[in-house]
Amino acid sequence: MNSPANTQIKSKTRVSDHGEVFTHEREVNGMLDLVKNETERLDSRFLEPACGDGNFLVEILNRKLVALKQKYVRSQIEYEKYGVIVISSLYGIDLLEDNVEECRERLLKIFEKEYISIFKHEINKDYIKVLKFILSKNIVGGDALTMKDNKGNPLIFSEWSMPYNDSKIKRKEYSFKDIFSPTLLWSFSTDSDTGERVILPNVYKDHQLMNYMELANNE
Repeated sequence: MNSPANTQIKSKTRVSDHGEVFTHEREVNGMLDLVKNETERLDSRFLEPACGDGNFLVEILNRKLVALKQKYVRSQIEYEKYGVIVISSLYGIDLLEDNVEECRERLLKIFEKEYISIFKHEINKDYIKVLKFILSKNIVGGDALTMKDNKGNPLIFSEWSMPYNDSKIKRKEYSFKDIFSPTLLWSFSTDSDTGERVILPNVYKDHQLMNYMELANNE
C-alpha cells in the first residue's frame, strides 16, 4: 500500500483495524526497477492487489507517460488512443473506499496534467471522461484474498483492447476468481499472433466493439 507523502501510516487506527502500512517511494522504485522494461511498455498490464492510494500505480503511470510522450507527442489523435491503452493497463484493489477514490483521482490528475501541458488549448474534455470511466472499472474496492468486492459480490475486472489498431475498443469482463483459479469454466482458444493453444477464463460479460470516445457517455 502507498501514500503520496511517503508517510507509512495515515493513522494508528487504520493500522490496527486494517493493517494499513504504506510503502515508501524508494522501495516502490526499487521494486519497479526490477521489471523496468515492462513499466515502460504502454500495453503491459499491472495489478496491485493492495493498492492503497496508489503509489505503485502512480509510478508505473509516470514511466508509461514518458514513453507515450516520446512516441506520440506529434499527434494528438495517436497520443489519445495510446493514452487509453496506458490507463486501461492499470488495475488496483483496496479494502478501503477512500483509498480507492484517491487512487483513481491521483491517476486521472497525473494523466490530465501531462495531457494539458502537451496539447494546451486543444484538450478534449470528453476524453478525460473516457479515462475516468476506465479507472472506475479498473480500480475497485474489495479483498484480493476473498476475491469479493465490499458488498460481498465477486470482484469483476474489465479487459480493454483495440483489436483493429484504430479507435475501436473492445471490453470484456472477467471474474477475478476465474482468472486466478483455473476450473472447468476455462476454455481453450488459439492465440491469433503466435498460433499457440491457450487457456482463457470464461467471459463474465462481453461488450460491443465501439469507438472509445463513446465510453464518455457512461461516465
